[in-house]
Amino acid sequence: MAWVTEELASGRLHIGDHLPSERALAETLAVSRSSLREAMRVLEALGTIQTSTGSGPRSGTIITAAPEQALSLALNLQLATRHFDQRHIYETRLLLETWAAQHASPDLGDWTHAEQLLDRMDAPDLSAEAFLALDAEFHTLLSHAADNPLISALMDALRLSVADHTGALARSLPDWPTTAARLRAEHREILAQLRAGSGEAGAALLRAHIERYYGESTV
Repeated sequence: MAWVTEELASGRLHIGDHLPSERALAETLAVSRSSLREAMRVLEALGTIQTSTGSGPRSGTIITAAPEQALSLALNLQLATRHFDQRHIYETRLLLETWAAQHASPDLGDWTHAEQLLDRMDAPDLSAEAFLALDAEFHTLLSHAADNPLISALMDALRLSVADHTGALARSLPDWPTTAARLRAEHREILAQLRAGSGEAGAALLRAHIERYYGESTV
C-alpha cells in the first residue's frame, strides 16, 4: 500500500495503469504473495485498484480513482460509532455546500442531470425515503460545479450519510407532503440561481433551505 501511494505521488503510476503481476510485485516488495493479496483486497475496498480476471485491456489489476469510496467507508464507520451526531452532519453540510454554491461556475454544472433529478422528485407516489435519496444526490451534484475535486469527493462520500440523516429527521415532521412540496420549490430556485451564475444568491437560498429543514424537523 505504501508502494502504490509513493508510485502515484511520484507520477510513476497513473490512473488507468496496470500494476505488475502478483509474482513480480511480491518479488519487488520482498513480501509473500499472501501478504500482497491482503493489501490488494484493502486497496480494492478503498477504490484505489480494480481487479478483473480474463484477458484484454481491462483485465489484471488497474489503478482507479474512487476516493469517495474510501471516504464513505471511513465516514460510515465513524458515524456507526456515534462519534458524530446529526448536528455535526448539519454543520458540515452548511460549510461545504454554501462554499461550493458561492464558487459554482455556470459552465461546470451538470444542470441537465440536476433537472432530471428534480423531475424524478416530482413523482406523486414517491416515498420520503426515495425522495431524500434523490435530494442527497441533487445536493452532491450541485457541489461539483465549484470545480474543487476535494469538495466534490467529500460531498460524494457524505451522500449516503446525508440521505440517512435527512431520512431520520423526516420521521419527526408533522406533514411530509407539505414539506416535500416546499423542498421541491426551493430546489428549483437554488438551481436557477446557480445556473444563472448567481453563486452568492444561490448560496443564501441553499443555507436557508438546509437550516429550515433542520429547524422544523428537530423542534
